[in-house]
Amino acid sequence: QVQLVESGGGLVQPGGSLSLSCATAGNTPDDYAVGWFRQAPGKEREFLAAINWSGSYSIYGRSAKGRFTISRGDVRTTVQLRLNFLEPENTGNYYCAAKLDVVRSADTEYPCWGQGTQVTVSS
Repeated sequence: QVQLVESGGGLVQPGGSLSLSCATAGNTPDDYAVGWFRQAPGKEREFLAAINWSGSYSIYGRSAKGRFTISRGDVRTTVQLRLNFLEPENTGNYYCAAKLDVVRSADTEYPCWGQGTQVTVSS
């Protein structure tokens, strides 16, 4: 079982930026993708971005494209999500999740989840 821990959330003003981090540990397989999702109060969980094991391939959800960037450095067990040009509607709990092999956008494809980190965009 893979354990995931998110960090980096907080309060930010509209137009600001944040960098979220997802650290994986435990019985990690040799090849797993990591995705980021957001859940706002009263709304369904929304796909933001996902990246493959090597960091060479990533996909983005509609609301994230052009504003958020997912990356995975030499330390493959950590995945970052850079949030730029944040707006109040980006407020929510941000989760990272892991799955074997290829990236996917559907949350049902990810069996392992972190506890989330709260992002609040407000002036």
